[in-house]
Amino acid sequence: MLTQGTIKTINRFFESTYKEKGSEFIAWAFHVETETEVQNYLDETRKKHYDASHHCYAFRFKDNSFRYSDAGEPNGTAGIRILNAIDHFGLKDILVIVTRYFGGTKLGIGPLGKAYYTSAEILLQECSCVEEKAYNRVKIICDFSFISLVYRLLSSFSGIIENVEYGQSAAFKSLIPLESTAEFAREMNDSSNGNILIEAETEIIYHKI
Repeated sequence: MLTQGTIKTINRFFESTYKEKGSEFIAWAFHVETETEVQNYLDETRKKHYDASHHCYAFRFKDNSFRYSDAGEPNGTAGIRILNAIDHFGLKDILVIVTRYFGGTKLGIGPLGKAYYTSAEILLQECSCVEEKAYNRVKIICDFSFISLVYRLLSSFSGIIENVEYGQSAAFKSLIPLESTAEFAREMNDSSNGNILIEAETEIIYHKI
């Protein structure tokens, strides 16, 4: 079960094929985090399969924003059905493209929608998934006498140390689980009597668990 601040996504490219009454549905899944990546994958797919009848797609990002397209198929038969499959598996930061090669037999509205959903469902069943946890990136600056305290609290709060720089003081660049950041800062402040400086970035970082 996913906890707050955790998403499920795919870790690589996947492909599958589904056939229905002569039509061939080729589905692809891509890990994406920006609309630029989405557009690049769409352009590549359209170029590679220029002779296909349709290139329908849907994507959902970690912030729950999404988009889908029927790409010339009857309204409501393709893009939304692909998105429904994505949501059924609870996936984020994913683009699914389903390319259709028309086989000469019209499927009808209902069966066509089912075919697009099924092609996406088969694809996503084959995908291997990973969980990514939300973190705040923080910079911790302290006197050398507090280094052991910093290490201890980072460990107890499941923090990830990205980098440590030593100069007149020690500066830790670390990732703290999003839901624990406030408590971590309070504990660090209380344990050091306010002698440790903590600066948190506003950007949320997702890191594979």
